[in-house]
Amino acid sequence: MSISPIPLLGGTGQIGHFTIQALRKRYPDLPLLIGSRNLQKAEQVAGALDTAEGVVIDPHADDLGLGQRPIGAVAVLYTDHRLASLRYAHARGIAHLGISTGLYEVAPEIAIHMQRPDTAAMVLGYEWLVGATTIATLTAAKAYSRVASIRIGALVDEEDWGGPAVTEDFERFTSVISSVLARRDGAFVWRKGEDAGFAFRAIDGTELTASGFSSIDIAGLAAVTGASDVEFGIGTGISSSRRAGGAKSTEIIIELSGLDDAGKPLRTRHAVFHPGGAAPLTALGISMVLERLAGLDGKPATEAGLFFPYQIVDHGEYLERLTQEGGRLVALPCA
Repeated sequence: MSISPIPLLGGTGQIGHFTIQALRKRYPDLPLLIGSRNLQKAEQVAGALDTAEGVVIDPHADDLGLGQRPIGAVAVLYTDHRLASLRYAHARGIAHLGISTGLYEVAPEIAIHMQRPDTAAMVLGYEWLVGATTIATLTAAKAYSRVASIRIGALVDEEDWGGPAVTEDFERFTSVISSVLARRDGAFVWRKGEDAGFAFRAIDGTELTASGFSSIDIAGLAAVTGASDVEFGIGTGISSSRRAGGAKSTEIIIELSGLDDAGKPLRTRHAVFHPGGAAPLTALGISMVLERLAGLDGKPATEAGLFFPYQIVDHGEYLERLTQEGGRLVALPCA
């Protein structure tokens, strides 16, 4: 089977590095286009790979500087303020994945998709770590007949804030809007100040304070579970693994409450853990989304439409690959 190349725009960064590793582990012959505004950096990364090419991305050109070559799917790993990559993909019927847009910034992207919703798949990959949170939460929610509340605390190790693109994203998110989204008593509300944060416990039981964060996970999880209370927060500190004397890791604490299959009250706590930190866990989601968008696994490519990552990635396969990488979804005590 002939496979069209996949451009990784921003592929020279940390997340790009781990995404390349994840894709090549499954598909060693997959042709990649390592996109950057700096040709030397792009060629340096591509030169260390087989079947890869470094390319300069021109956001002012209709073809991004890629010409007329066939493309399997497009992934943009930085904030594309001009939406150049989406316009390029949409005009050509190519599936598109973006991961850096803030919740309050989605309208321009959706507007482009709505002009021709049947042209290609578009994935809103803005969930925390591209599916890690939602897939784990929906897996844990299988124990419930009704989910009433969802509280998610993402622990970011002080040594694991990523590269310049990640820093730029968070600075933009916090400077543009001071309120954070949550769902309370069935209504979506904007919280401020002390009302926007909450306390949660890490895997090792250490209590942390989370600052509220307007993650699109909130909207997706509320829609699919019907939970009347949903909130998301980020806590910065020392990860449980590093506190135990090991290396930094990333962890996401998921607290659910509702009713079990017998109609009795139920509360659970789970954690998503990855020993490599946030970047490789993000790359796992990106690689599996691209796999489905381009049909790399031999199954039909994802049909045209607007999707969250959890809607197109197989949840069981995701958790299996997470385990293969040394991570896990683990149940935690509620007390």
